[in-house]
Amino acid sequence: MKLYLSEGNPQCMKVLAAVELTGAKCDIHHAHPEERIVPTLSRPVLPVLQPSVGVHLFMPNAICRYLFELSGQEASSQTDQWLEWEATELQPALMQALHLSVLQAKRTEAAEALEGPLRFLEQSLSKKPTAFLTAETATVADIVLWGALYPILSDASFLPGDSQHVAAWFERVTALPACQAAAGSILNEKGGKAALRGFVQRQPVPHTQRRDAQPCSQPEENSSEHEMTEEEIQAAEETWRRQVADFPAPAERQHPILPQEGHQNVLITSALPYVNNVPHLGNIIGCVLSADVFARYGRLRGWNVLFVCGTDEYGTATENKAREEGLTPREICDKYHKVHADIYSWFQIDFDYFGRTTTDQQTEIAQDIFWRLHQHGFLVSDMVDQLRCENCERFLADRFVEGVCPHCRYPEARGDQCDKCGRLINAVELKDPQCKVCRQTPVVRSSKHLFLDLPKLESQLDQWLDQSMSSGNWTSNARHITRSWLRDGLKPRCITRDLQWGTPVPHPDFSGKVFYVWFDAPIGYLSITANYTDQWEKWWKNPKQVELYNFMAKDNVPFHSVVFPCSLLGAQDNYTLVNNLIATEYLNYEDTKFSKSRGVGVFGDMAKDTGIPADVWRFYLLYLRPEGQDSAFSWSDMALKNNSELLNNLGNFVNRAGMFVTKFFDGCVPEMVLQQEDLRLLAQVGWELRQYIQLLDRVRIRDALKCILNISRHGNQYIQMNEPWKKIKGGSQDRQRASTVTGVSVNVACLLSAMLQPYMPTVSATICAQLRAPPNCADAMLRGAGAFICTLPCGHRIGTISPLFQKLEADQIEALRKEFGGQQPEDEEPKNQAQAPPKASDTPPAPTGSVGNGTDPERAKRLEKEVAEQGDKVRVLKTQKAEKNVITVEVTKLLELKKQLAVAEGRDPEPVPQKGKKK
Repeated sequence: MKLYLSEGNPQCMKVLAAVELTGAKCDIHHAHPEERIVPTLSRPVLPVLQPSVGVHLFMPNAICRYLFELSGQEASSQTDQWLEWEATELQPALMQALHLSVLQAKRTEAAEALEGPLRFLEQSLSKKPTAFLTAETATVADIVLWGALYPILSDASFLPGDSQHVAAWFERVTALPACQAAAGSILNEKGGKAALRGFVQRQPVPHTQRRDAQPCSQPEENSSEHEMTEEEIQAAEETWRRQVADFPAPAERQHPILPQEGHQNVLITSALPYVNNVPHLGNIIGCVLSADVFARYGRLRGWNVLFVCGTDEYGTATENKAREEGLTPREICDKYHKVHADIYSWFQIDFDYFGRTTTDQQTEIAQDIFWRLHQHGFLVSDMVDQLRCENCERFLADRFVEGVCPHCRYPEARGDQCDKCGRLINAVELKDPQCKVCRQTPVVRSSKHLFLDLPKLESQLDQWLDQSMSSGNWTSNARHITRSWLRDGLKPRCITRDLQWGTPVPHPDFSGKVFYVWFDAPIGYLSITANYTDQWEKWWKNPKQVELYNFMAKDNVPFHSVVFPCSLLGAQDNYTLVNNLIATEYLNYEDTKFSKSRGVGVFGDMAKDTGIPADVWRFYLLYLRPEGQDSAFSWSDMALKNNSELLNNLGNFVNRAGMFVTKFFDGCVPEMVLQQEDLRLLAQVGWELRQYIQLLDRVRIRDALKCILNISRHGNQYIQMNEPWKKIKGGSQDRQRASTVTGVSVNVACLLSAMLQPYMPTVSATICAQLRAPPNCADAMLRGAGAFICTLPCGHRIGTISPLFQKLEADQIEALRKEFGGQQPEDEEPKNQAQAPPKASDTPPAPTGSVGNGTDPERAKRLEKEVAEQGDKVRVLKTQKAEKNVITVEVTKLLELKKQLAVAEGRDPEPVPQKGKKK
């Protein structure tokens, strides 16, 4: 194994401590902080663990967990909860504290930033009978939390005076030789403080956390432990006694949905997917699924919501796809529009309207905005050097050129933007450009084009951005990307292209040209709404009454925060501009990128064939939604989350609550005589409900999901402590207790069905049907600040209870991993694996510059290394007792590499047959 670290990085320190404590054998490399170790990531990241060739682990907590598991120390569910808490609750506060203390020398403010997490940690440790977090010896949870806190708590003055349990725990962990060695290597050696300062400077500036914001994902033993006051308990009891009938029934959704005076009118768009390809899981979570959750939630909250999306159908990408499939561009659009619509329907994306951009309304609205920009002097013309592929006989659209970024030297920059540094690029500026279609080198040709005069609009844009960012919800990456565009000043942006398939430019001097996709495509939001209702202007020219939310992945941000707003500002027609720009980071597949051509990753049209329900897909994608950083889909993690969070936590609680009603009380909700313990649970559940609402109001989708899981954990603990299955067999007092616990539990299950509705609509509807819940109970409990009421009163008869989830078995998951891992299907493999020629991608390049005797020392040296690495890979697979066909494939590669090594060394590649044995 290879481990890449850098000085001054606390995340590297925790990993190094895990290596030392577990005795893992690692070849440790000290890398430069900006060195890009993981080729599939667009940014440098450390630490990185490479267990085998081509495999990278780059999330520090996951690396620590992996190292402990290698040593035979399996993580418990409680340990996993601590790791989750460290990543989601401690780290944001910690980065704020480090920024304040290391860069600004604001010690008091830094201590205040950590006050909440340290108070929680103190409360948890004070209740522990063990020396460490979960056991008498240090586990991965101790190492991870210690490594995170060390840069701050190594200075004892940062600890509040009443934190004696934290202080004692920190001292015990620090005293471990493994931790002392790690701290000395990463932070305490000469230059350690300067290195820490460099690390903090490279991190994004953290947002100041609201003082009233409460954590929602904390370790299982004290999951979201919030000390309830008597006032909160009393309020919870009063709320509980309200009835569903006290709340107005929600209005039925009727089309067309139009803004209403005095209502919260919310317009939601999801970045329009390109029609020429099939969306993969990353596309789905980054855009349509996130927007769908928020739209469903908004409807439950009583907002007047319109959710529109559609396929982006113009441009070179469509022309190329049509050429590949022997169809016309229109036929390609018709074909793939249906593919997209079917995929989103299976994932239960509840659009109010799903349209497309190849419509008369698109042409009319785009050309109107164009003429308004022209009239107000915001368009300029100029000669443009463009890249033309002589082989393909066409000018190349920006996204069909790839080369080396002129700013940061990233080798896979696109012709419009570099994914690594985020800088704008003109395609002709790329170094070593290539046509992405045929891989030939394009030539430069000149053509006259029209430009949107962004510098002339910059002051208007600045003024609007200040207002929108201060009053709305913009994710931190959206803010950062937008400001980085503005930092160096805006430049005119070309809005026309020499193509055929697109919205025609109406100006007579530019006939034969079409609008550039990034000018044209966002206008699709307007034209799609216009196809939905001829009163579309009530949404799109009504900024005082309409609040606009845009959902997208981070690469779409500048076009929605700069280019499109400038187009609408320059048109001067009272357009509705975005108030809330919600951008995700990237979702990778395992340790690589999604690739349809290589068969790597799950694409939308394949998910249904896995046999895993759509709601489970939705849950897992939302659970790992890439908000603060890139995340990676993992089959083993999906199985873990399904089996632990859905099956054993959520499903177990709902099923037990319903079964107790059926088995012990003949299917009718029993009488509930509330005691202080029950009231405390009502208060705790009500508090989680309010956190859920506060988080989703701010579009913190992933965190709000954790509140649901926290409630079911509380419910399971409540049932487990009260044991109604035992008390039902006791005396009258015990039977009354069983009655109360069952009645309260089944009402908590009903609340969960309401909170699940935006995330898992089918599961939510199933729970409602099994409990025969009132039709408006979800709306009643989610309106206003949130109200946990008794929706299933004594005497309410429930329906048939059945399990909600099924376990994902290890062999099932392993089969799916192989199916979507890009491996050659077993039935297509040559029968004689030993004679199978290697794939072109697996074969090293032919030797160049060989010496006269047929040897090639330089190539031989490289192949020796590859043979050693491949041999290690085969040994690992055999040790792990991998399936025979997997081992056979890797052995075949090893034999082929050995043959090539023999050739490079001037030896006979065929082995000499042994005497007495057949060839």
